[in-house]
Amino acid sequence: MSYTQTIAEDLLPGGGHLSFVLKRGQVVRFTDLEGGANVSLMLFNAHEKSERLNLPDSLKCQHTAKLTRGHCLYSDMGRVLAAITQDSAGWSDSIGGVLNADEVQEKYGVGRYQELRNGFYRNGTDNLLVEMGKWDLQLTDLTMPLNLFSRVEVDEQGGLHFAQGHSQAGDVIELYAPMDTLFVVTALQHPMDPAPVYAPKPVQLTFANADESVAEHCRTSRPENERGFINTHRLFA
Repeated sequence: MSYTQTIAEDLLPGGGHLSFVLKRGQVVRFTDLEGGANVSLMLFNAHEKSERLNLPDSLKCQHTAKLTRGHCLYSDMGRVLAAITQDSAGWSDSIGGVLNADEVQEKYGVGRYQELRNGFYRNGTDNLLVEMGKWDLQLTDLTMPLNLFSRVEVDEQGGLHFAQGHSQAGDVIELYAPMDTLFVVTALQHPMDPAPVYAPKPVQLTFANADESVAEHCRTSRPENERGFINTHRLFA
């Protein structure tokens, strides 16, 4: 794999939120620092934000519900917003979504700013909306996020089961951008995490330039992905 030197690093604290544009030809590496992290992720075309991550299409065209290394994250226009080039955790959840304020209070109790100051209980819906507002996106633009580092299994009866302890300290998920992609992220516990205490985990972000060859295994993993990359490259033809 061909990387240049690191461009920047950032710490996303537990409960925090962040947004940024990953430019074409760059990678962002998420590192679970303590184990048990969950990062809820939304993606948009940075130049036409009505184009955004479509998880049903991402699953359907790759014939999987298990998004991991070698898979692509598709927009609703059939283009590749990001490719998963590394994933030591081995699974990211596309089912669970995020909690809103009422659900956080029901699950963890009252955690107000007045008593806890910066340790107050945050929720995924509001965190994502705060970041989306910086890019002129609103509630109607809120869609289902991908939950990095989390695994939800489906049994033969259709029941959903959260895999506790799935991500370990030091696990890494890396995403490559074949187009300019807006990332909106928050680091909060997965909605199905049975832990009764509010304790979201921090994640390290590392940004670097990369040759497109880092995503070659994603492009060639399925014929559909080759077409997706062709659709994406047409934007820059």
